[in-house]
Amino acid sequence: MNEIKLSEKLRNRLQAQADSLGNLFVDGFHYIALFGIGAITAWAAVHAFIGMVIEGDINVDDILLLFIYLELGAMIGIYFKTNHMPIRFLLYVAITALTRLLIGDVSHHNPPNIGIIYLCGGILLLAIATLIVRYASYRFPSDKTIENKNSDRSAH
Repeated sequence: MNEIKLSEKLRNRLQAQADSLGNLFVDGFHYIALFGIGAITAWAAVHAFIGMVIEGDINVDDILLLFIYLELGAMIGIYFKTNHMPIRFLLYVAITALTRLLIGDVSHHNPPNIGIIYLCGGILLLAIATLIVRYASYRFPSDKTIENKNSDRSAH
């Protein structure tokens, strides 16, 4: 009987150590990946900005590209601080990217075709998805959000 308790105790200890080591590796990969994505985003934004300044001809496409980099950077920062992926920021990036494509298409004086309708429809669907996500997060907040709000209230 004591041997069974001892083996169960050893198994639980081994399981706890394996869980701890696994969590360490996952967290390590998580932070390395976040720093890598953040660094690449910052480098791409700086590279695009310098290219715009050197070229001297900045248009709306370029400004929207910088907004995309800004949104990606904000999303990475929020994810780094909260370990929560703000899906709305992905939707904002997609809306900005489609808007950039639409403006680029129109500004190059391409003849209107069904593609413009598709782009506008895509922007509309993404805007509706953003409204749905915002409503759902307001109406059905996650446990983490509720805990954060309660801790904020108790701090004041």
